[in-house]
Amino acid sequence: MKTIQKSAKLANVLYDVRGPIVEAAKQMEDEGQKIIKLNIGNLAPFGFDAPEEIQQDMIRNLPESSGYSDSKGIFAARKAVMHYSQQQGVVGVTLDDIYLGNGASDLISMATNALLDDGDELLVPAPDYPLWTASASLSGGKPVHYLCDEANGWMPNLDDIRRKITPRTKGLVVINPNNPTGALYSDELLLALVQIAREHGLLLLADEVYDKVLYDDVKHTALASLSTDVVTLTFNSLSKAYRACGYRAGWMVISGDKACAKDYIEGLNMLANIKLGSNVPGQWAIQTALGGYQSIHDLVKEGGRLRRQRDLAYELITAIPGVSCVKPKAALYMFPRLDPAMYPIPDDRQFFMEVLRATRVMLVQGTGFNYPDQQHFRIVFLPHEDDLREAIGRLAKFLDGWRKRHGT
Repeated sequence: MKTIQKSAKLANVLYDVRGPIVEAAKQMEDEGQKIIKLNIGNLAPFGFDAPEEIQQDMIRNLPESSGYSDSKGIFAARKAVMHYSQQQGVVGVTLDDIYLGNGASDLISMATNALLDDGDELLVPAPDYPLWTASASLSGGKPVHYLCDEANGWMPNLDDIRRKITPRTKGLVVINPNNPTGALYSDELLLALVQIAREHGLLLLADEVYDKVLYDDVKHTALASLSTDVVTLTFNSLSKAYRACGYRAGWMVISGDKACAKDYIEGLNMLANIKLGSNVPGQWAIQTALGGYQSIHDLVKEGGRLRRQRDLAYELITAIPGVSCVKPKAALYMFPRLDPAMYPIPDDRQFFMEVLRATRVMLVQGTGFNYPDQQHFRIVFLPHEDDLREAIGRLAKFLDGWRKRHGT
């Protein structure tokens, strides 16, 4: 039989959050080894459960969930998202501007498919959440990575963004709060990004999935609240703030001058209709989640579990010689740097494969987030404090040996 090959569009697709290192870890688990997983923001395995009222509301509505919903989603959930957008200060959002999907990732793929022709460019941050780069590539477009500046708290480099805009640039992706760095962007920076989009006629795509996972009393500003003219797509979901990754319940909101995006919106509607709608049971959880008690605040406040684990992970990782890190203000991650003089690493994927085999601790290398050096990696600080101490302790011991063998 003729060899069947994968599509050439997959050449630039990378998702090392669940890549070769994960496959190696699974094999080690099959052999009976216990792996400490600091690689993925999946909350349930670490004892973070969805609030009971959300679970109960979904259960009660299961009898009404056997059929397809409206292609954009059920009325009650879209109404709740509309009210949430209004609370954020986003102007002019109606029910027709809201699409529900199987998580935000489903809607990100839909948005890029509707936007990009072959060769069109999408500006994506580096480091990024790799789904954005993959979605741009699978849509036939070209992801163009603009740099975020570690020396400036991982803020996007505005000059780098401007340099990389071409006649083929169609949109600008903003991940705030940021995965993988945990950075939170200032209003001043967000306004500058809006102005760049305005000047160049770009669509803004705002990934705000971690907008409630905030530490140290910082405040998040919705990008869409800062303009009424620039067309903005805002993506969010129940996965993180409501600890409901498996419900696959996300939403996308269109705001700004929708008249100039009429043709694009028609494309979104076509794709939503083709999909026939998203997972209905998960949609029933949205209204209760957005309108109910926001238990995420208990986890991120002083003394809350996520806050304690963030502080501990930061303290432990920065105590290792030659390891520096910008302390995250939001989300579930940090993105440390290994001093290249002390840790010369020619291939970071191979390096963290070696870390896994030697320590049974699973991490994701920085190039897995499309960052252009070999010196970074992402830590997920979801495990309990004892497991974080154990995992980072093993990593510190490994790095000590590497430093003595290879460092200068």
